[in-house]
Order: sequence, then structure tokens, then C-alpha cells
Amino acid sequence: MITGSLCKAARALVGVSRFKLAANSKVHIRAVELFERGISAPDDAAIAALQSALEALGAIFIPEEGSLGAGVRLKFNRSLTERIGTLENEGGLAAKDDVP
Repeated sequence: MITGSLCKAARALVGVSRFKLAANSKVHIRAVELFERGISAPDDAAIAALQSALEALGAIFIPEEGSLGAGVRLKFNRSLTERIGTLENEGGLAAKDDVP
């Protein structure tokens, strides 16, 4: 389960408003605001819906590992992955490059 601060951080990373997150997750916008501000938490189903919506938008939640704490990061999207693959193969075949 994510926390309100992780929800807010993930929303900032993927670049969506509370309104769009509320619409995508079908959680009331006021519940999203109160959750992110640490005032109150919605039920477990609503938190799972928020997490699922954020993951669909490109966030990856990192579980807490001892003293390292939990976190969130962006995943590569399909377009970026394809561009990286193209750049990796752009140089052609490796060949002997000794200069005479």
C-alpha cells in the first residue's frame, strides 16, 4: 500500500493533476487531496485504485527495504525504449580500427 506522500510524489513525477488522477482511479478528488495532505486515508480499495492508476501512468513504486525507505520512480515508456534500442544499434558492426 502506498502512503499519501508517495501518492503525491508519483503524481508529480507522471505530471498529472489531482483531477486527472481522481478521474482515472474513480476516487473522489477530495479524498485524493486529504490523502496526499496526510489528513485522512481512504479505504484500502481506494488506495489500491490510486496506486493502479499511477502505475498505468508510468510510476513504479519501490518497496521499503530496511532503513532505505519506500520510493517512487518513472518507468521507461515504449517510445523511449525503442529510441534507446535504435541508438544502441546505430554504430554498425564492430571492426578493427587500427590506424596504419
